[in-house]
Amino acid sequence: MRGEEETSSELKTAIDDLASLFRQSSRALAFTGAGLSTECGIPDFRSPGGLWSQNKPIPFQAFVANREARAEAWRRKFTMDDSFAGAVPGRGHRALADLIARGRLIGVITQNIDNLHQVSGVDGDRLVELHGNGTYATCLACAERHELSWVRHRVTSGDVAPDCRSCGGVVKSATISFGQAMPEAELQRAVRLSLATDLFIVIGSSLVVHPAASLPVTAKRNGARLIIINRQETPLDDIADLLIPGDIGTVLSGLVQRLN
Repeated sequence: MRGEEETSSELKTAIDDLASLFRQSSRALAFTGAGLSTECGIPDFRSPGGLWSQNKPIPFQAFVANREARAEAWRRKFTMDDSFAGAVPGRGHRALADLIARGRLIGVITQNIDNLHQVSGVDGDRLVELHGNGTYATCLACAERHELSWVRHRVTSGDVAPDCRSCGGVVKSATISFGQAMPEAELQRAVRLSLATDLFIVIGSSLVVHPAASLPVTAKRNGARLIIINRQETPLDDIADLLIPGDIGTVLSGLVQRLN
């Protein structure tokens, strides 16, 4: 069981241990969740005060079938976007981008939809977005990309649930909703990376959303060491080689310093 957040001395030792595991690794892989972005002012989903405590998620089937549900989804989307408009990559994002640039990570698998990994400098070929990207929209019928500025203009002009300008299909934020199938190509990329890694580092994920939460198990069964950096307990704590319930930005920036 996790106790209170580690003391400074204990946290320093944990970061030292993490750095030691990195030095032994040649194929480290990061797996990030909402906890990475809380430092940037973006609240997570499940913690008290998180996004789901304020608005119950709209299931995918309801979004597709009901125009009113789509209108409500866009209203919530733009309200949240306005709240987080000033978000920039935090220490954790910058540390991971640095590790990628120096060849210390083979990639980043993320559950996040905030685009902050890309803004921090992580190239798309090193990034797997399991749950999509919230900075643009797509047509569910023809897959045409629609910029959010176009969608917002249509909504504010009275078309509260705009359809695709090309085929008339349903337009949705390019994220994965409850009940929506995860993109198969991205999932397969994630599985391949999980099988290739020798050090799988979970960062800020509750590890309760599947199939994403099965990836650490895939890596562990294939011989990788498993690190979990998360304030709250996760279902995989018992199989982790190292648990660090400390501040993510502090841990990752400390790791980078030790590897310099």
